[in-house]
Amino acid sequence: RGRSRAWRQPHECAPAMSLDDYFSTGPERERPIFDAVMAHLDTVGPVHVEPVSVGIFLKRSRTFSELRPLTRWRAVSFSIPRVETSTRIARKVIPHGSLFHHVVNVTRPDEVDDQLLGWLAEAYLVSPE
Repeated sequence: RGRSRAWRQPHECAPAMSLDDYFSTGPERERPIFDAVMAHLDTVGPVHVEPVSVGIFLKRSRTFSELRPLTRWRAVSFSIPRVETSTRIARKVIPHGSLFHHVVNVTRPDEVDDQLLGWLAEAYLVSPE
């Protein structure tokens, strides 16, 4: 109530930077997790990678996944057209239009397994071209 509708508009958190600039300031565990995600998504289709100050946004025509650094892990978020009930889902699933926003916490590249990669591929495929 009384809130501007502008908060629902697309925005960029900060000017985009290069991947090298992004990874030069974060913990060493971030790059191997990113590389594991991208090795799979590159087999699914073209992905636009946008590193910004708050994390890395993975886009098709819009963001379908975010990789955000936190103190002890990297939060990998994605939106799919159903609620996933796996114990790996780290936060409350939030409806977002016809999709549901999920978050999985990842601390090591080996946690980027077939299950998580399947969810990321599904999020990519339901994202508009």
